[in-house]
Amino acid sequence: MNAVNPRRWQALVVLAAAQFMVIMDTSIIGVALPDMQRDLGFSQGSLQWVFNAYVIAFGGLLLLGGRLSDLFGARKIFTTGWVILIAGSVVAAAAGNAWVEILGRAVQGVGGALIAPAAMTLLMMLFGHNPRELGKAMALYGAAAPAGGTAGVFLGGVITEYLSWPWVFIVYVPIGLATLAAVPALLPATQGKRGSVDVLGAIAVTAGIALAVYTIVSAPEQSLTVTLIEGVGAAVLLGLFLVIQRSVREPLMPLKIWKAPGLAAANLAMALLGAAWIPMWYFLNLYLQQVLGYGAFASGAALLPMTVAIMIFMIGITARLLGKFGAKPLIVLGLLVLAAGVAGLSLVRPDGAFASDVLPASLIAAVGMSLAYIPAMMSAMSGVRPEESGLASGIVNTTYNVGSALGLAVMTAVATSQSAAELGNLLKLTDGFQAAFVGAGVLAAGGAVLTLVLMRRPGQAVQEGPVTEKTGA
Repeated sequence: MNAVNPRRWQALVVLAAAQFMVIMDTSIIGVALPDMQRDLGFSQGSLQWVFNAYVIAFGGLLLLGGRLSDLFGARKIFTTGWVILIAGSVVAAAAGNAWVEILGRAVQGVGGALIAPAAMTLLMMLFGHNPRELGKAMALYGAAAPAGGTAGVFLGGVITEYLSWPWVFIVYVPIGLATLAAVPALLPATQGKRGSVDVLGAIAVTAGIALAVYTIVSAPEQSLTVTLIEGVGAAVLLGLFLVIQRSVREPLMPLKIWKAPGLAAANLAMALLGAAWIPMWYFLNLYLQQVLGYGAFASGAALLPMTVAIMIFMIGITARLLGKFGAKPLIVLGLLVLAAGVAGLSLVRPDGAFASDVLPASLIAAVGMSLAYIPAMMSAMSGVRPEESGLASGIVNTTYNVGSALGLAVMTAVATSQSAAELGNLLKLTDGFQAAFVGAGVLAAGGAVLTLVLMRRPGQAVQEGPVTEKTGA
């Protein structure tokens, strides 16, 4: 048995901060989008690629990141991921046109895909000796993800307002360098193992996800024939990924893991949670700036209450409820509450006000997210063997990010179909944003229903935290 690391809690700060920053990278650009759109020449419809380029690379390569972590050692891959994230941040900050910006964001996503699974492996190494400590560590680590996603909106507003949009990327450079400096002293060295990398599988799944998102995004502007051809191409690539997983000796995702109790239902819940949550904050931010006329700082500040609500509920309340009621009831309740909050946002008006149109509904949505996220994550991992915990973590994170990308693509197409691309026309913009909120609410409610029906095991109570035989995250 490995000796207990006396600096494990300091190491947890580094790992949780990394999770916070990786997920914040999906949202910090939110309030900067209008400025980037103006400076780099994005259209209203193509603007989402600033977000999706990161999410597709991140979600599509998470499984590969987990495999590389196993083969070469988690600390080495964690460090490599930060180097790549810093490089992508520099490219994104220096971009002079839309395509370079998208490239920089994709490189950032590659870095994040290496950091996240390596961080999970390191966390398990540091705290796996004690189920109670592991439960506490997982709660703090899990809370860092949605908190980072929401906090990024506020921080992006501050940076954009008082500096300029490139600084939302530059900020990662000193943070990344400080993290790299802390790694040797705080994170344990890890040995890799012999094996091969499923490169073809990684290419197939990432290309399939990217083409699926592109198909949805482009559908309103293309003929039905072209859309069908692209859709079939995406399906073929994803099908090829499954074939590869069955045929190669060391696949990225051994398909037998899906026999683990609750894994499929929990991943479906995570996909729909991301598909509802990410479009909600994306279009809420656009509503605040493009309809209500908020500046970047004011828009970020308007979303700060959501950050506070998420932190309070996720750290102080959700963990206790999870131990008392188990995962399934909280996932169902959280998705229903999120659906209610997003439904409230669908009532926003062209001449609306923050206090009446945004604040109450956004807080309700934040509570829903807080109730559902960690229970869904832990339910996805509660039925797998300890040696599969890294893979299960990669799958559930991939599912959430792919759901986010596809959900945003669909809701962008919905909003565009309602003329939300007409900047300056407040009535049409609002109509489009309302339609996107309705769609996101439907996805959240659908997730609640499917969880209720499909999740047969209510996610073993987590009073003891994740246990050694059935690891939670």
